[in-house]
Amino acid sequence: MAFFAFVRANFRWLLAGFLLTAFSGFGQTFFIGLSAGSVRKEFGLSNGEFGTLYMAATLASAMSLPWIGRSLDRYSIPRVAAVVMVLLAVFCVAMAGVSSVIMLFFVIYGLRLFGQGMMSNTSMTAVGRWFDAQRGRAVSIAGLGFPAAEATLPISFVVLSAAFGWRVTWLIAAAALVIIALPVILALLRKERTPQNMAEGEKPRPVRHWTRAEVLRDPAFWIMSAGVLAPPFIATAVLFHQVYLVELRGWTLELFASAFAVMSMFAVVSSLILGALIDRYSARALLPFMLLPLTAACLVLGLIHDSYAAFLFMALLGISNGFMATLIGALWPEVYGTRYLGAVRSVVFALMVLSSAIGPGLVGWLIDLKVSFDYQMVGMSLYCLAMSANLTFIAGRVHRRMEAQGTG
Repeated sequence: MAFFAFVRANFRWLLAGFLLTAFSGFGQTFFIGLSAGSVRKEFGLSNGEFGTLYMAATLASAMSLPWIGRSLDRYSIPRVAAVVMVLLAVFCVAMAGVSSVIMLFFVIYGLRLFGQGMMSNTSMTAVGRWFDAQRGRAVSIAGLGFPAAEATLPISFVVLSAAFGWRVTWLIAAAALVIIALPVILALLRKERTPQNMAEGEKPRPVRHWTRAEVLRDPAFWIMSAGVLAPPFIATAVLFHQVYLVELRGWTLELFASAFAVMSMFAVVSSLILGALIDRYSARALLPFMLLPLTAACLVLGLIHDSYAAFLFMALLGISNGFMATLIGALWPEVYGTRYLGAVRSVVFALMVLSSAIGPGLVGWLIDLKVSFDYQMVGMSLYCLAMSANLTFIAGRVHRRMEAQGTG
């Protein structure tokens, strides 16, 4: 099926997935972090104190996600999506009225849990179930909501907060969720989609549906996860410490910020290309290549100090982000089935949130210990290379297992 014909035939479901990922931006670090300066000033918090509070709230949300994520296996996608959007809007309102450090902790916990966690999880779980033969392409399109949010929400926040203040801007975010996201997404989800091979009366592809307990006992899951956790760890660590980085290199924040557009552009392109490749070759066949763009990105940032390195790094990071978002969206239903996909994906999302919380803290600690940032980046690239070797091994093992089970 040609790309545009596929989009036309499945527009309502693809748009629903796209909007769920895009509106998850209200719970992502790139959006919450824009309030950091005002919040720290208002409550008298240092950078380290606010960073520790943010990390603790993020870790708490990661621990909650596996349990709340099971709702996707018990209730319909529209019902879960509606509850998640309402709760995210509630926490946006709470952010606008936050009045103490203790309240701030719980507000960030809610934003991270229902924004970064459940909005993203709901989108990818739904798309993973709705599509089979064209799953890679569908995931890549739905995942475009992430770079779309990165490209639009930060500048929107800056403009609105300059005009109305940061608290009112959070109220506007809540209003956008209730007035735009909620009715539009629920209207799109009014009709559930059946995977095409089933709708046409063909015999469904044999799939073994693993429970979450079975997945957690599978060594292959943990080896794959060790690779999947590298991108959120590295990307969040670098972007969280971007002020330190630009000062270290003698760049400007304006220069580094302008490179975000490059990242978004390359993320879109790589996501669409990878979606087509997954449909042709399978997600597990592409798994060994997942960390290669990130390996190159780390080497660029560690070895090149000229200003063009910022744009080259962000381009490679964009390729990595597009590769990662599309691949893991298709990998888990391909390997572990769709019946318990909500529970399985919630574990993966929790691990990714945990990784994104640890990265900034660990890198900051190493910076305080005077460990060279260049050495840190080269070390991260070596980790990615080592994990690529492990992923090559485990991809072959998983393929043989699926062939033996008749599900490959």
